[in-house]
Amino acid sequence: MPGRLLRGLWQRWGRYKYRFVPWIALNLSHNPRTLRYVPEESKDKVISDEDVLGTLLKVFQALFLNDFNKQSEILTMLPESVKSKYQDLLAVEHQGVKLLENRHQQQSTFKPEEILYKTLGFSVAQATSSLISAGKGVFVTKGLVPKGTVVSMYPGTVYQKYEPIFFQSIGNPFIFRCLDGVLIDGNDKGISKVVYRSCNGRDRLGPLKMSDSTWLTSEIHNPLAVGQYVNNCSNDRAANVCYQEFDVPAVFPIELKQYLPNIAYSYDKQSPLRCVVLVALRDISQGEELFSNYYTIVS
Repeated sequence: MPGRLLRGLWQRWGRYKYRFVPWIALNLSHNPRTLRYVPEESKDKVISDEDVLGTLLKVFQALFLNDFNKQSEILTMLPESVKSKYQDLLAVEHQGVKLLENRHQQQSTFKPEEILYKTLGFSVAQATSSLISAGKGVFVTKGLVPKGTVVSMYPGTVYQKYEPIFFQSIGNPFIFRCLDGVLIDGNDKGISKVVYRSCNGRDRLGPLKMSDSTWLTSEIHNPLAVGQYVNNCSNDRAANVCYQEFDVPAVFPIELKQYLPNIAYSYDKQSPLRCVVLVALRDISQGEELFSNYYTIVS
């Protein structure tokens, strides 16, 4: 019985350690490729914030149009200029179809991963990792990811440095620490799941959702929201993606916030929402698993 228990604990550790920050830090000297050195906090950008924003808007807008039949309540709350913009986009996409109320008769709905492929030329999904005992990983399932492309997002509840996260952190391998100490809890189970759902409901304005909670389920609406399952690189698996922090600007379209897989633990109108995206360090082909590296600030 003790032997079976120890084997179970060892197997769990084998899966846990690839996302456990202290273990990674202690093993960096054995594998310097797992660390990306950043001169200072402001210089961790592989691509510009404008490029990140442009990619997210492109994908979210495509998802919004694909789901247009379900957006009627949201549309009633948007200015006429915004509704007109989507009408024009639909007319272009569907070869001159301008009557929004007839759209359901003329187009079938695509799956989110199909929309991602149609929009960016690739799709990603969770699957069993190629690393022994690492559990889940994230793979490019179709297409090619060009270097410098946003390939996924790290979902979860965003905590400021002074906010409580002790109970959520117990046995939790999905807590990501940003350069400025902000934490993102990407666990889709247990108390972390309850906290995210609670914050998601708190910030909702009628039909307007301020964040996406479907990453907690098997039916993900934002196909990029799988970044918490990207494993750290190893001695024989070099990193092909890296983390990049992104603060959502105030001008972000309110109707597209329903696809943001992050929510602030405390409601704060003044602070921008922190997101973390993963950016391709090189071209990544179909069938490849994503491996990340962790950064540290050097003065």
